[in-house]
Amino acid sequence: MGDVTHEQANLLLQLYEMRREPRMREARDWYFAKFHPATLDDIAKQAPMGSPASASMRMVISYWEMVASIVNRGLIDEDFFFENTGEQWIVWERIRQFVPAMRERNKNPHQYGNLEKHVSRLEAWREKRSPGSTEAMRQMMAQMRAPAPKTKAAGGRKRR
Repeated sequence: MGDVTHEQANLLLQLYEMRREPRMREARDWYFAKFHPATLDDIAKQAPMGSPASASMRMVISYWEMVASIVNRGLIDEDFFFENTGEQWIVWERIRQFVPAMRERNKNPHQYGNLEKHVSRLEAWREKRSPGSTEAMRQMMAQMRAPAPKTKAAGGRKRR
């Protein structure tokens, strides 16, 4: 574990404060509650260009792409950062399967590259400390997306 400077601790707190800005909080709330694409077309449907949803999606993803760049460049101790964050993993998890197609479509092989590298190291760090935790998180997210089981229609008497 590296030595964490006061400057790095202050940077972490500044990044946290940015996440608490009202519009960013609104964007994050939308992303986590409503952005569950299953296909690349779903992204366009859930966040059409020019819509508030598109702005929210871009705001959340670009925030974490920027933060990943800061961490990737060593401007903040990676262990310290990983100990205090995890949201970026969910952000990446929602888009990771679509990124190759996005890169191809936009002719940009580097699109979301900082976030991809960062989350890859986060997963390795997490697995070293807590083996199986990444897969457990994926399973939990899949269960959260699954439709609720259907119940029998109300009507009849309750049995006691």
